[in-house]
Amino acid sequence: MIIISNLHKKFGTKEVLRGVNLKIYDGESLVILGPSGCGKSVLLKHIIGLMRPEDGQVLFDGEDITQFSQKRIDQLRMRMGMLFQSAALFDSLTVEENVAFGLRKHTDLSSTAIHHIASEKLELVGLPGTNNLMPSELSGGMRKRVGLARAIAMDPEIILYDEPTTGLDPIMTCQIDELHLSLKRKLGVTSIVVTHDLNSAYRIADRLALHHGGQIVAIGTKEEIINSPNPLVQQFIRGEAKGPMTLL
Repeated sequence: MIIISNLHKKFGTKEVLRGVNLKIYDGESLVILGPSGCGKSVLLKHIIGLMRPEDGQVLFDGEDITQFSQKRIDQLRMRMGMLFQSAALFDSLTVEENVAFGLRKHTDLSSTAIHHIASEKLELVGLPGTNNLMPSELSGGMRKRVGLARAIAMDPEIILYDEPTTGLDPIMTCQIDELHLSLKRKLGVTSIVVTHDLNSAYRIADRLALHHGGQIVAIGTKEEIINSPNPLVQQFIRGEAKGPMTLL
């Protein structure tokens, strides 16, 4: 479904993406691993069209979205949902209004239909009856769930997760992972997850890709990654301070 080819991106003199190549298959959960600050989230933003590269392609169903007009990018995003690291809820809107934000902006559905869809999505993420709560009344885990309900509100083909378990305790992290797997089974979506949480990655991934130095340096199943002879992979999964991996 998605092919990333020779992708380059720099900020000032710092080249964050240095020729990234990656294939993401329809219906899979691909986890992108890497140390903090290595450019994982930047890669995610190129996939959803929030950033444009200096060079390279992002092919979606065979079309290079880096050449799309803003109108076509907006249309493409309606086929995607994104859970941001902080959940990125609007504090002045209720839970239901947050979930329904895209529906109100991009569809002509009635208020009754939007209410039913928002309620359905909240139930899917385990938050029935929370429609009228404000974000300030929610725990961190609940905010993540509301962000996820908003991400799936328009029945996307692809869901992108940017550090979905950051700041959560181990029990809530496991619950978010179980929710991820449940949505994959029920909705059949393709999932792209950026994280540095290995335990979470092992639970949810069909394949794992290690991002380092602006490139994908290894990719494979959990077993292939664990048994990889690549010293970069072994240093990362063992959490060792000394080794070839350094923050750039």
